[in-house]
Amino acid sequence: MIPTSTIDQLAGLLARFERDEIETGALCDDLAAVRDQDIARALKALSTEGMARVLEILPGERRAGVFGFIEPDVQYALLDALDEATARAVLDDLRPDNLTALLEDLSQEAGDAVARRLSPQRVQQARRLLGYPLESAGRLMTPEFIALEPGWTLSHALRHVQRHAGRSETVDVLFITDEGGRLLGWTGLRALVLGDPAAKVESLLEDKPVSIVVSEDREQAARLIQHYDLTALPVVDDGGVLMGMVTIDDVMDVVEEEATEDIHKLGGLGAQHLSLRGASMLELFKKRIGWLLMLVFLAIFAAGAVSVFEETLEAAVVLSFFLPLIIGSGGNAGSQGATMMVRALATGDVGPKDWLKLWVRELGVASALGVTMATAAWGIGLFYGGTMLANVVFLSMIAVVIFGSMVGMLLPFLLTRFRLDPATASAPLITSIADIGGILIYFGIATAWIHAAPTG
Repeated sequence: MIPTSTIDQLAGLLARFERDEIETGALCDDLAAVRDQDIARALKALSTEGMARVLEILPGERRAGVFGFIEPDVQYALLDALDEATARAVLDDLRPDNLTALLEDLSQEAGDAVARRLSPQRVQQARRLLGYPLESAGRLMTPEFIALEPGWTLSHALRHVQRHAGRSETVDVLFITDEGGRLLGWTGLRALVLGDPAAKVESLLEDKPVSIVVSEDREQAARLIQHYDLTALPVVDDGGVLMGMVTIDDVMDVVEEEATEDIHKLGGLGAQHLSLRGASMLELFKKRIGWLLMLVFLAIFAAGAVSVFEETLEAAVVLSFFLPLIIGSGGNAGSQGATMMVRALATGDVGPKDWLKLWVRELGVASALGVTMATAAWGIGLFYGGTMLANVVFLSMIAVVIFGSMVGMLLPFLLTRFRLDPATASAPLITSIADIGGILIYFGIATAWIHAAPTG
């Protein structure tokens, strides 16, 4: 990626063109050496009409490339701003996976409007891809690839690649299929070029190929590409017939989306994808208010828990001074545990079957953390309230940290057990549960200690 300062300079150049301060020919010369991704990023600074003007002056083969790197919510508005002929040409040249990404983000009415601009073949292709489950490998794949037959000579296969290279997203990976289209393996272009022209394609077959079934989750595709260090992953149906491929650039987009979604969920922001730069105040309000309202109702339980121990507070008002310290420590420990566990589950580092081993280990870690924090808190309690308060704070800190850590560690596993996204175990939710538990533990220990103490 080029530096942000260079992107800003490019955005300024495009803005000058939008204001008619630069002639078309001069801008075309400047853009000739700029990558499609960088043009798309610089276009964000322009109005929709300005974006359309820039796209219309680009060569036909570059329009779809730049358009494919623009956010889907902007793409639809941009199609309306383009003249009809240009809009149709852009859609016809758009990569199948990019077209699918555009259509799946649109309403039924908007999707139909886009479909009317497509050729019948592209409509059929788009409907087939959209027919696969949401967030599946089928939705992510491109159905355009180059397949070789094992009985071909390398010279014949190379001529085939040269004739059809333009319709495949990549020629670095070449798939080998039988007469029924079933995947047998793959080879690289380098092996094809450097091999004996008279040799057969089957001589280039590698070990059993890594592939993914079209209905499997796209996160699994990302894991396979990362684990096996692939640039393209073949996608097959239940019978092993090659349907398409998922490329590494598609997977990087998935990784970014999934990571963003998990971070938002952990922050109690839900799974809705928004661009912070372009989001309106209403969209940001709607994204955040749901969890906050739910946490308000959870806070009512925390207030109720405090009211139950009203007599304990009257007997030792100094206990209230340490309430934020105690419950805050439990919430923080729980948030740490949840964050580590959600990430480990998302990356496949641990699985649901590992919960018991991890629970035992987390119990040991939480106990050590609790004792360490309680030792520091004991001295503060001794200074402000004497031995009784110091001992209550010491025991409460240990118990609350262990409770918060256990909740933060087990809740993601529990959600996974019920086939829910473990990232739903957000930090605000963990903190609220830990707060309620911390209040009950703290005042419960204090009440027991006060009642057990000698009169006076």
